[in-house]
Amino acid sequence: MKLSLNWRKWLLYAGVAGVVAYCLAPFYWMLVSSLRRTSDIFENSPFPTRISFENYLAVLDPSQGFSRALFNSIVVAGITTVLALILATFTAYAMARLEFRLKRLVLTLIIATSMFPVVSIVVPLLKMFVDFGWINTYQAMIVPSMSFTLPLAVWNLTAFFRQMPDELEQAAMVDGCTRGQAFRKIIIPLAAPGMFTTAIITFIAAWNEFLIALTMTNKPEIQTAPVAISKFSGASQFETPFGSQMAAGVLVTIPLVIVVLLFQRRIVAGLTAGAAK
Repeated sequence: MKLSLNWRKWLLYAGVAGVVAYCLAPFYWMLVSSLRRTSDIFENSPFPTRISFENYLAVLDPSQGFSRALFNSIVVAGITTVLALILATFTAYAMARLEFRLKRLVLTLIIATSMFPVVSIVVPLLKMFVDFGWINTYQAMIVPSMSFTLPLAVWNLTAFFRQMPDELEQAAMVDGCTRGQAFRKIIIPLAAPGMFTTAIITFIAAWNEFLIALTMTNKPEIQTAPVAISKFSGASQFETPFGSQMAAGVLVTIPLVIVVLLFQRRIVAGLTAGAAK
């Protein structure tokens, strides 16, 4: 019996290690490729023959405008996250606490809107934004990004608010709070883990968005990092700068990895909060 338990334990560890290796392998290969010299980029060795930072120097060269693209990504993803979180908090609280007909259908429609392919809405939005004069502006990327980040945020927070007992607001109102004060002073602080987790998920989704940013911008100074990476050019028209693209991919990915590592406890707390009463 003990031997059987040990085997199960080792199989569990092996399974977890396999999943971790599978998930990290692309990032590891991107990191290794970014540290190769241009002449060594097609090597298949697991480690660079000679470590070189020429790709990072090429990416950070002012002529590439990648620093500006990173700033644009931070602005677009940050504003999208803040707006989506504010709207989703009020919407999710109302969906969790109010009783009305067809509420389940409304929630289903909310999450269904995020399932439409981005390519299906890009052309109508492009025509509309051209009429508005929004092309090459931040709002042309923020507003469409909210079309898939907001439903996800509403769905996550609705499930979270449902797990919070109604007695919390009732007790606060007995003590003299209005409904709004109970929401602001009691519910919001207790909902912080779920809101934080939703904010991280929303930020990552907005940070990685590519098609909308590519369609709505044609000026390098307003493009986001994913678009800038796709437009890197080599020394000639026949050369693809794989090394520079790998280095840029590392620079784009590292901030997300750092955020997740720094706040992993809060993320896990938000994902598991309300799992059991």
